[in-house]
Amino acid sequence: MRYFRVYSLLFFMGIVFSSGLLAQQQMTLAEYQNAIEYTYGNLMNKKVFNLKTDVHEFEDHSGIWFVEYDTIGKTYQTVAYKNLQKKPLFDHIQLAEALAKNTKIKVEATALNLENIEKTQSGIRFKYGNKSFSWNSNSSVLRSEEKQKKKSLKRETIKESTSPDGRWIAYVKAHNLYLREAATQNEFALTTDGKQGYDYASSIGWFDIIEGEGTERPDHFDVQWSPDSKYLVTQVVDTRNAEKMYLLDYSIDSLYKPKLLSYYRGSPGDTTMVMYKPVFFDVPAKKQLAIDLPAKIHVNGIWLKWQDGEPHKMIASYRSRGYKNQYLQQIDLDAQTVTPFYEETVATSIDNFEYREIEGWDDLVVLSERSGWKQLYLLNKQSEKLKTLTSGDFVVNEIVSVNAKKKEIYYLASGVDAKENPYHQNLYKVSLAGKITLLTPETGNHDIQFFKDSEYFIDAISTVTTPTHTVLRAKKDGKIVKTLTRADVESVIKEGWQTPEVFTLAGKDGKTPIYGALWKPVDFDEAIKYPVIDATYTGPHTQRFPRSFDAAFSNQAMANLGFIVVVIDGLGTAGRSKAFRDVSYQNMGDNLRDHVNAIQFLGKQYSWVDVDRVGIFGHSAGGYDAAHALLAFPDFYKVAVASSGDHDFRMEKAWWPEMYMGYPIDERYEQVSNVTMAPNLKGKLLLVHGGIDDNVNPSGTYKLAEALIKADKDFDLLIIPSQRHGYTGKYNTYFQKKRWNYFIKNLLNKEPLWEYNIN
Repeated sequence: MRYFRVYSLLFFMGIVFSSGLLAQQQMTLAEYQNAIEYTYGNLMNKKVFNLKTDVHEFEDHSGIWFVEYDTIGKTYQTVAYKNLQKKPLFDHIQLAEALAKNTKIKVEATALNLENIEKTQSGIRFKYGNKSFSWNSNSSVLRSEEKQKKKSLKRETIKESTSPDGRWIAYVKAHNLYLREAATQNEFALTTDGKQGYDYASSIGWFDIIEGEGTERPDHFDVQWSPDSKYLVTQVVDTRNAEKMYLLDYSIDSLYKPKLLSYYRGSPGDTTMVMYKPVFFDVPAKKQLAIDLPAKIHVNGIWLKWQDGEPHKMIASYRSRGYKNQYLQQIDLDAQTVTPFYEETVATSIDNFEYREIEGWDDLVVLSERSGWKQLYLLNKQSEKLKTLTSGDFVVNEIVSVNAKKKEIYYLASGVDAKENPYHQNLYKVSLAGKITLLTPETGNHDIQFFKDSEYFIDAISTVTTPTHTVLRAKKDGKIVKTLTRADVESVIKEGWQTPEVFTLAGKDGKTPIYGALWKPVDFDEAIKYPVIDATYTGPHTQRFPRSFDAAFSNQAMANLGFIVVVIDGLGTAGRSKAFRDVSYQNMGDNLRDHVNAIQFLGKQYSWVDVDRVGIFGHSAGGYDAAHALLAFPDFYKVAVASSGDHDFRMEKAWWPEMYMGYPIDERYEQVSNVTMAPNLKGKLLLVHGGIDDNVNPSGTYKLAEALIKADKDFDLLIIPSQRHGYTGKYNTYFQKKRWNYFIKNLLNKEPLWEYNIN
């Protein structure tokens, strides 16, 4: 009996002790402050400096100005092209004193906030506060340049367009397109079949909101004139069979019923969408031409451009629905013919295609993935022959500029050197003969600011582990002619901050290298096992790897709460080969598999990575990822915050899923839907959405919530009534606190606080 009592006492003490262990430890304000100090607003140019420098060229192309930061404050600097000397743009002390005298407010010389800076013969012109000033650097005289505001006359806005020769005025009346002769004011109807919902010379704005029931959509007017005024080109917009998406705005304080909002936005596979049909008119003959281009859905229309040197010819660019075909066609308005110019066809979808016509050139510049890698081509306008300008297993990211006179194309490319990180980009130029010049030879990433009418450009050289070095370079050969700023992170290094750690491993195919980065807490202790948070966005149109140093602190605040934060670009994302991205085509439900593999890889590499406590968050397509993680990998991911997610691609805007999930719509949409998979939920899920999100409609989040309730699953839901797709101001701060606390409580197993401020 005695033994039983002793055992019972020990058992009871064990329960008390165990429950004490299970009880969540309270977070402290000091722990929150450790994170708050590393938020963007509290860090940039306060504790770390010059991670990114915005450089501005003077209108006369004589030089540049920029702001340089240090521990004392900021100074406005300038470099003149004629001598390439860096110096202060003005005497900061004198200008601060002059501004203080003018405004009767104390002005710090090291904290001036000047806007709209322009160079003058004797100094600068700028805006300070709500006033405009000029500063004479020679005489140190400040002058107010406030101009008397003209009284605006209230008049009805007339939407019309005058022909280049001034003879004709095009406008819309009663849904039809009209011409008015400027000299006589005589008017002529070019069309007569326009009606409600069938509007000539109109368009649909992406964020055109219709308020209330039976309300007209926002009005638009758009036409193109041929250079000689002979032809008029526009489109007819057909909304008669188009369905809308709807929102209810509950956030207006003065209203006690929600406001009904709607907008035209078709979903994948819809036939009830806004249709665009190009139309062409002979102005002198006042008749429509018999030129037949296909009617297109408004989210995938036809782009028409007048052909250089051919006043009666146009180039039409468009893709088939489903994005498997790209067409360039020549429209001859005189002959009323449509001639094939260029065609590209793929088995998946065409995402990256661009063409440019350069004045005086015999060729179009084409940027295409037709080889499997995004490369530059020349398309001859006469022979229609395609010439390769760049080739290889690398990606041309962007056409930066074209020098028409010298016949040179400046472009950014990544992965040219197979030994370097495939996301790091360099600037090159190529002649029309195919001669390529590397202008930024240093290892690392190069972010470029290009000034079209000068002989120089700006290069911010960095990696996520190498602080930014911003320089001025010559376009001719890439020579660095002046250092502008260098990033300074000494203060946070002294606090224990370490740069993010880059890692690489084989993707889920077992052979292709994929890349990621991880952030540790500033007070990192390798003896501690840290939970992991996956900051995700696997949308196939972009990539997340932090290629430059200005992203080095992007996840540091959350890491400082006591997490390892990771970003990973698995197979199926952008920035690499077309084959790399196509892995996710019609298979976006498997995009997170590389994330799971990567985190498990890190767990084997490092004792301080806890693969049994993994969370995930993401916004938009990342919101889909975050919720999907708990549904597709419920035994791996434990906590998720999914904000503004497109949880069922069948409810999304048409173009995005049709490009990456395929068209026509098939059973794969059903298979990867978070709504369909709701019964799989394990772990803790917080769904967040803006109540009037007109990009990713909140109906997807509501439908997922409904499915989770039907499946008897426990989850949390936050609707922010006044917010659209991105959260702003106090609403974003509120969301950030909710996200932090959700991971603190459910992944870190600590009791969160609410009375703290993220500034």
